[in-house]
Amino acid sequence: MKIVVGLGNPGEKYANTYHNVGWLTLDAVAAALGITIKTAECDSLTGVGSVGGERVILAKPQTYMNASGRAVKQLLGRYKALPSDLLVVYDDIDIEKGTYRFRERGSAGTHNGMRDIVSALGGGDFARVRIGTGPVPENIPLVGYVLMNITDDDRALIGAAARQSAEKIGEWLKTSHR
Repeated sequence: MKIVVGLGNPGEKYANTYHNVGWLTLDAVAAALGITIKTAECDSLTGVGSVGGERVILAKPQTYMNASGRAVKQLLGRYKALPSDLLVVYDDIDIEKGTYRFRERGSAGTHNGMRDIVSALGGGDFARVRIGTGPVPENIPLVGYVLMNITDDDRALIGAAARQSAEKIGEWLKTSHR
């Protein structure tokens, strides 16, 4: 069992924002695996499939970013999964646009959604993929930036990083076992 969670905010007004890059990436993973994300459960929209005979759950929490921990904890409980079965994908202003970073475990860094997940799970012993959306322009407050629509100039860079990281997530799903 593997659970991949993409972080974002529900609602049309957030659909194309920097803060929803986790959902954009999860959509690329779902397309590659032929999984439809539409079932409402555990304060999330989920889709179920398999990779190499192992069950895979893809999830988009519907709790808003800063309360993502509640949904993730529910998903792990519902599917009797361990944090080691989890991968979270999200935007990160501390990483250059057009790049991504994969880690098997780590801290929450400056991301409030990840802080909530680490707090809810009691630690950061789960994989994560951070998609670069930074740096924040000097003339825009952080909250304003992450909640603004991705600019046309940034769309190609961030889209490429989302597709590359979706490939990395696919590799993780194929090679990561208990």
